[in-house]
This record gives sequence, structure tokens and C-alpha cells, in this order.
Amino acid sequence: MNKKLMIIAGAFLFVLMGSSCKKSFLEKVDPNSVTLNDDFKSPNDILLAINGIYTSLRSSNNIGEGSSLWTDERSDDTGSNDNQSNAGEPFQFNDYSLLPGNTYLKSHWVSLYGTISRCNIVLTYIDQVPFSDPNLKLQYAAEAKFLRAMMYFRLVREWGDVPLVTKQLNNVDEVGAATFREKQATVYAQIVADLTDATKAPLAKLQTAATTGRVTLAAANTLLGQVYLTMATTQDQSKRTDNLNNAKTFLLAAYNMRSFTTLSSIPYTDVFDVSKKATCPELIWQMPYIQGNASYYSSIAANNQVKGETINSLKPSTALSGGITADIIKEYETGDPRMAFSVKYSTVVNDWFITKYRDASAAASNLGYGGNDYPLMRYADVILMLAEVSNYLGDSAGAIQYIDMVRTRAGMPTYAVSLTNPAYAAKYTDLRLAILHERRVELAFEHHRWFDLLRTFTTDELVTYFRGKNQADFGLANLQHFTTKDRYYPIPFDEYKLDPVKMYQNPGY
Repeated sequence: MNKKLMIIAGAFLFVLMGSSCKKSFLEKVDPNSVTLNDDFKSPNDILLAINGIYTSLRSSNNIGEGSSLWTDERSDDTGSNDNQSNAGEPFQFNDYSLLPGNTYLKSHWVSLYGTISRCNIVLTYIDQVPFSDPNLKLQYAAEAKFLRAMMYFRLVREWGDVPLVTKQLNNVDEVGAATFREKQATVYAQIVADLTDATKAPLAKLQTAATTGRVTLAAANTLLGQVYLTMATTQDQSKRTDNLNNAKTFLLAAYNMRSFTTLSSIPYTDVFDVSKKATCPELIWQMPYIQGNASYYSSIAANNQVKGETINSLKPSTALSGGITADIIKEYETGDPRMAFSVKYSTVVNDWFITKYRDASAAASNLGYGGNDYPLMRYADVILMLAEVSNYLGDSAGAIQYIDMVRTRAGMPTYAVSLTNPAYAAKYTDLRLAILHERRVELAFEHHRWFDLLRTFTTDELVTYFRGKNQADFGLANLQHFTTKDRYYPIPFDEYKLDPVKMYQNPGY
């Protein structure tokens, strides 16, 4: 291998942190080697590195507020109706015509592995740092493990088999040895191991105004429960019941950590209220942004606004389309208050646009420096996952109880009453579809929809599902392009060509 491989394999070596030079300039060293031994001497050095992990999440190529391309735009909720801009590459995601050479896809891959690299660096060097407080060391390690698990959970759901790296890679030989796709079962085992450690660590139960954005026990249990639920519905079916029971255990643990009594005590709009983002008890884990700050502001409110509108932001918009499919608009039941809050029809551009994220305050200004935090986990999501688990375990009464918590808070009729509505009963013919519907309207535009679909349907069912929709509701994106290949993304071409045998391409690409 050579230096070219180091560049191409940037998915593994992207955090090349420099260390001070203490050796003679005559001493020969490997120019491709990464040495960080001298960079970690105190707990504060570890803390700064962990802060760097959190910072990497903000990118639109990662899981930040602008990362809808990998999730919502891949689903039936949103998508570009422009097949020309940026060489048509964003359009490939919702047109199901994605190519391995798509540069957006590669950037996403590199960003996720970039975060993993930062986690591995912390976990590699934390043992050499003296900690006077052993619990602080356990906390920092748990945060790094949680964030590494989060990245691998994204990777394994989006690509299937993926390279699994759990230590810092120091040179091209180590990169070469790690350049192969590991089977999903092995990747999931690592995810579970990391998250299990996190659930046993001395983390705070819940975030506070002072610790917003940091990992908590509630977040660790939520993610581990979601992982087990995903394994139960998409992996080895001989372990389905065990995985469902594990999902129930960890989701209930997260639910029981809540600081409120009933979901109905928290108005739906409070979850997205900029003035309440640090105090809303429904929020489990969120990505914090700073209102008015030119470096750390949120742009989600301004970016979702269309020309001639001011509901989201004071920043003028030139956008002519909201990017929302007519399909999701039709999903809302008549009179659902969540629709009135989440979307609006603009007579200026004759299109719907997202209004769920708003900051039209003077502090955000006409520059659009919003203060919205991006919700990564909240209790309505936990409750609806508990409904899923209960339904799959045959406890329909329990599932209905959970779904009614969300519907009642939204001001909608209970599930039993809704079944007396012929339109509702005809569209959601079983509890599984009713839960999927509730998740769609409750968690709309929060980047859950694509993964919800993958969890609910087999690949063949998903093809039937998409092809059964009304093409007119999706603009230029052609639903007939959707085939079994679209269950996973293609391996980025630059990664595949490193070793076409070990980095084998996904079927259909």
C-alpha cells in the first residue's frame, strides 16, 4: 500500500491529530504513521477529544439537523423535485437511482467513519491518562462507546455489511488490514456490547439545562432498545423473541427514567419551542445549537421556509418548493393539530413546507441564526417503540395503551374510537400499520421514517409498498425505480475499488 491508499481510505483515517516533534530530524519515521501518545495526559485532554466527537455529529453529512438526505428524503416523506441541481446527485436518493459514485453518499460514509475514528482515539488512549475520579473515566468511555455504537447503527442499517474498526489505525498497513466488510451480525454484536457498557456506566439519568446534548442513561437505554427492536425485525429470526424481550427491557428502563407523569402533561409544541428546549422533559437527547451565534446557530428554521413566508424565520427565502411529498400530507387525519403545527401550504409558491422548526425571533435575526435544538431522541418515540414491541410480542392491549398515550396528547381519538371511522379502519388494517402511521405523523421530519419502514416491512414488502403509492404524489421521482436493491445503499465506489473482493458491492449496483 502507499500514500494514495491513505487518502482513498479516508473513511478510516480522518482525524490525523498532530503531536509535538521531540525526535531528531535525522531519525527516520514512517510519514504515514499517526502518533498520539503525547497528546493525552490529563482528563481534560480526554474531555476535549470527546467534545470533538460531539462536534462531528453536527455535519449534514452525519446526523445533524441537515442530514435529511439519508433518511426522510430516502423515504416517502420528503425529497428533491429537482433532477438538475448538483449534477442531480441529491435527486438520486428519492428517485431510487442512486449510483456508487454519488459524492454525497461518499461524504456521508466518510463522516460516519470520521466520528468512529474520533471515538476509537479516545478509547485507545483513555487508559494511559491518570484519573483521580474513576467514575469520570467510566463516564467518558461510555460516551465514546455510545457515540461509536450510534455511528455503526447508522452504517449497518444503511449499507448492511460494513468495515468494523474498534481501535485507532496508525498506518497504511493497519488500514489495509481493516479494509473489508464485516457481517451484520458481528457489527450488531459490537453495537450491543458498546451500548450495554454505556447502560452500566455512571452517567446521569437525564440531561439538564447544563448538560444538554450529552449522553445519558436514558439515551443509552433508548438506543439499545431500538437496536434490539431492529435486530428482532430485520436480523436472525430465530432470535426474534429474545431480541423483542430485550428491546422491551431497555425501552421500559428508559421510559421509567422520565421526570414527568403522563405525556399529555407536555404540549406537543413544547418539544420544538426554542424557549423551552433546555427544560422540556420529553427530550431525551438533542443536538444543541446557539441562537444568534454565527458559528453554532441552527439553520433548520430558515432552510425549511419558502419564498414569501415568515413563519419560520426572519431570513428572506428564495426557495420555491418545500420538498414535502403530497403522500405525507394525505397521511394526516382530519383535524390532527400536529399537521397544523408541522406543515403549512404557501399560496405564494403553491406548495407545502415544513413549519415544525421555528425561530422568527429578533435574536435569530434576518440572518437566520436560529436557536433550535435538533431532537435526536424523545419520549413519544420511546412510547411508540414500546407499542411496536408489545404488538410483536402478542400484547395488543399493551400496544394500544401506548399508542393511545401519543394520540391523546395530540388531541386525537383513541385507537378504538378511530377504528369506528371507516377511512381509518380501511387504511390501517392492523395494529402494525396503525403504529407505523402514528410514528409518521408524530415524528414527521425528525429523520425516523426510512428506518421505520425498514423495520416494519421485509424488502419484498417494501417494494410492493412503494410501487403501490400514487406516482402523482411524488413529482419527478419515479417510484417504479424502487427495487430490492434499494434496501441498502451501494458501497461508495472509492471504497469498493480498494478491494473489490473484500469490499464487495451490494446487489443491484
